[in-house]
Amino acid sequence: MSKEIIVNSTLNEARVAVLENGNPAEILIERAHSKNVAGNIYKGRVIKVLPGIQSAFVDIGLSKAAFLPAADVYVENGERVSFLEAMDGMQDEAEVDAPTPEPKEIPPIEQLLKEGQEIVVQVAKESIGQKGARLTTHLTVPGRYIVLMPGYEHVGVSRKIEEEEERERLRLILKEIKKEGMGLIARTVSAGHDREEIIADLDYLERLWSKIMDNMAASKAPCMIYEDHGLIFRILRDTATADVSRIIIDNKADYLKIKSFLREYMPDMNIEVVLYTNDIPIFDYYNIEIEIGRILDKKVWLKSGGYIVIDQAEALTVIDVNTGKFVGKRNFEDTILKTNLEASKEIAWQLRLRNIGGIIIVDFIDMAKEENRQKVLKTMDLELKNDRAKASVVNISPLGLVEITRKRVQESLTRSLSEPCPYCEGRGIVKSKLTVCYDILREVRRIAPFVRDKKVYIEAHPDVVDLLLDEEKGSLDEIELMMSIEVEVTPNDTFHIHDYEVTPMD
Repeated sequence: MSKEIIVNSTLNEARVAVLENGNPAEILIERAHSKNVAGNIYKGRVIKVLPGIQSAFVDIGLSKAAFLPAADVYVENGERVSFLEAMDGMQDEAEVDAPTPEPKEIPPIEQLLKEGQEIVVQVAKESIGQKGARLTTHLTVPGRYIVLMPGYEHVGVSRKIEEEEERERLRLILKEIKKEGMGLIARTVSAGHDREEIIADLDYLERLWSKIMDNMAASKAPCMIYEDHGLIFRILRDTATADVSRIIIDNKADYLKIKSFLREYMPDMNIEVVLYTNDIPIFDYYNIEIEIGRILDKKVWLKSGGYIVIDQAEALTVIDVNTGKFVGKRNFEDTILKTNLEASKEIAWQLRLRNIGGIIIVDFIDMAKEENRQKVLKTMDLELKNDRAKASVVNISPLGLVEITRKRVQESLTRSLSEPCPYCEGRGIVKSKLTVCYDILREVRRIAPFVRDKKVYIEAHPDVVDLLLDEEKGSLDEIELMMSIEVEVTPNDTFHIHDYEVTPMD
């Protein structure tokens, strides 16, 4: 599979698109005022210990207090390290070859932390929705080929390296070069690289860790003591593999930095770096801007004429599959199967493209045959193997429902590019004009007994006023007659459809 990395870099924003066979597979955006903090290491101060949920809130200098569960607090000699499975912040290292330790009881949070205590933590997950960032005290420092885990003796190999002979070779190298109190994990990109390259990566990580420890000692909470690379260089470190043919960037300063970075840290990579100088904006030239615009659409059309609808909540995404305009050629079951198979590929693509994480429920069209359900499930599972983020698929139900879990480290691209509508406050619906009209009439009836023989002034959106003075004129006349009041209605162009004021006048 041919890959290209397209980079649009400006003073306040960096955008990166990973193209697979000419089509955007991943789009990542980082802005100056909302930089990625996942992977950063902070010295924080515990501000609240909550035994009821076995967690603590820690001030690390961000706008919201960050969240630290008891399970993610380092316990000396404790091998129940959830991060060995999750490898937070390292999407392509979602699973590692880790020993299964004997389960140990987690000490109560109140025994581990005290309010006011200073603690060194790493951001495992960005702040998502109303939740603050999630923290861990299991620190990891990623390099090009390996991940350094200070304080542990573990050696592991990414499970995405499937050849057992290569896995064993890397495991032996790590065991030979590992120093006491420094766990190591071989990343997926380490496959095929020799001992000297891995040692060079380890030397760099050890020097980096030494600087981090110096910052720990010299810093006072709350403060950042290590910042991960910016978006462009994280992509180079984590995504630039042998199947990436070239990197195209439109910023000369960053172009030179990339050349220097590749020369110093990735000399083995034969990647062409091109400075884009065309007058047409780079994302327009490669048709990426169009794709970004489509990301905000809920409906995604399939080539056959079917479509999927993507609805995102805070922790759950629901995807509905429909045949749409596709009527098939043979029989009903065959039409459904073809639509579901096409949807499976598109859904896997959209999850990556939109960076949707958490729990995803896919409502495929009901299939009568079990073998067809298994075909859809197998296709979905196969397509998700191309995803750098850990994604797993649960069996399909008789109703055609499939549950997918995908690792979520930061907000989805849709939420990063948008904000809740100020009109409907994110609900996606507003009251109808007729409903608002009846709300106004009820409000007039409510206050009428207290303002007899006086005037009531109504101010509302022009469309609602038209309805009141036309279709509901009889209702207004009835209220005026029955309640001995006079009603005056005035339109206000500045009001939203659901806004109105009913004011009694002296």
